[in-house]
Amino acid sequence: MDQAGGDYTLSVATYNIHKGFSHFNRRMMVRELRECLPQLGADVVFLQEVQGAHALHAERFDDWPAEPQYEYLADSVWRDFAYGRNAVYDHGHHGNAILSRYPIIHSENDDVSSHAYERRGLLHCEIEFPTGRTLHCICVHLGLHERARRHQIGALIARVEREVPPAAPLIIAGDFNDWRDLAGPRLSAALAMNEAFHLCYGKPARSFPSAVPLVRLDRIYVRGFAVRGAKVHHGLPWSRISDHAVLSAQLVLERVASDDS
Repeated sequence: MDQAGGDYTLSVATYNIHKGFSHFNRRMMVRELRECLPQLGADVVFLQEVQGAHALHAERFDDWPAEPQYEYLADSVWRDFAYGRNAVYDHGHHGNAILSRYPIIHSENDDVSSHAYERRGLLHCEIEFPTGRTLHCICVHLGLHERARRHQIGALIARVEREVPPAAPLIIAGDFNDWRDLAGPRLSAALAMNEAFHLCYGKPARSFPSAVPLVRLDRIYVRGFAVRGAKVHHGLPWSRISDHAVLSAQLVLERVASDDS
């Protein structure tokens, strides 16, 4: 986060990394991902479909990382990270992760699964700003079916109303699977949140598939920030790494009269 002209700016990115594999699981791409991810220059990264452990992949691939993917990807770039384990199976587990250049002072994973066959969670982190304020970040990966998403958006709204002070800066980002953009109006009405690409371009970004994005699945919602810019990172090298494109946004922290932390 930079301070320019008295304004604190924050760069964020969100990426569904497809468990470290390319489209159709053709190639393991987690090492290429670790090389490319720092090029975004993001202070906070929201990741979905992060492999926490997978015994079969570890046996199959000689270069499979020894540590969990979120720790491997954080490397020396992001000093702190948090992981929310959602799907658990005999040979491993996966979920959401947040990587941060700044200290994560608290994290919690909220299970919002609608049924046993599609495990979903909300990874909520509190991050210590250099300004002394607390930034709340929630990484989401919503369900494939609209009924499940309605329930999960309701749970997300309830969590924010319960856990996040109204004046605290807040970012909710991830794979919403919300191609009809039904989540946006609910988050705007209930939480006064704005979507970064909608503010910049009038509509959410096309983010899937990564080679030629056609469908609007991924989002960056903000409260307490102005949006300076937003970008879809698609094509090479990103389209080799995952089936989703990367979204990034440059945010400017809005000033408040009193400290919310």
